[in-house]
Amino acid sequence: MTETLFPSGLAAIADQYDAILCDVWGVIHNGRYAFDEACEALVRFRDQGGAVCLITNAPVPKAQAIRYFDPLGVPPEAYDDCVTSGDATREVLGQMSSDVFWRMGADSGWEYDKFLYEGLDLQFGDARSSDTILCIGFEDQVNDHPDDYRDRLAEAADRDMQMICANPDIRVRVGEQLYWCAGALAQVFEEEGGTVIYPGKPHAPIYELALDKLSDLGVEPAAERVLCIGDSPATDMKGALQRGYSGLYVGTGLKEHGANFEQEVVDLLSEYAVSAKWAMPKLTW
Repeated sequence: MTETLFPSGLAAIADQYDAILCDVWGVIHNGRYAFDEACEALVRFRDQGGAVCLITNAPVPKAQAIRYFDPLGVPPEAYDDCVTSGDATREVLGQMSSDVFWRMGADSGWEYDKFLYEGLDLQFGDARSSDTILCIGFEDQVNDHPDDYRDRLAEAADRDMQMICANPDIRVRVGEQLYWCAGALAQVFEEEGGTVIYPGKPHAPIYELALDKLSDLGVEPAAERVLCIGDSPATDMKGALQRGYSGLYVGTGLKEHGANFEQEVVDLLSEYAVSAKWAMPKLTW
């Protein structure tokens, strides 16, 4: 594994990269407010000529993901474009339009989740009349546990249903609270023998969308000139590693770190069997 280095800030390594693929939740905001120093670091990187594409496992299209940036305090100068797991999921759904989908999501009214499939002319059914599970999240994100869904998911696996997981994250931090995400249900489904399609990080579809966005900006960086910033070893660092990009782990998201940050990072990355070229307690310039 690559030895992780601990720069004092993004400025110390910025000249090594032409483009940044930066996670959103846990890196530039926590769902309650923006991390000003992180946003400033991205602004400064862009000021020096670098390109920034935000890359998030949010199970909604880009328009819904960025609508919260201004209220949270994320400045538009911090990024050039944004891609979401929702965007990548829509691409997959469009190729499977003949299937009947069983929606499994956090919002029982589909007030927000409808944007994931709006305009795709999909067919929806229940657990017994569908071909594919469209897993957006939990029915009750606050109170449910992944094992609450095990019997239903085991039955679906026995029926040879497959799942599209619109958000591969296991958990996300909102303020000071951790909440389960669709990835936790996908994990249970796989344990019960089911097959899962993952459009989001750490899998290829979302990275291909990000590269397309960069190309539209006239930026086509070599792999060694791409820096992936994130708070998740399982998605952000693994995704970077699989594609030959540099990974920068930041400690402002899923895991609360103590005084011995460097050793904790080494242990954490080892636990997930991944590596990161760089690590910082928080993203700063």
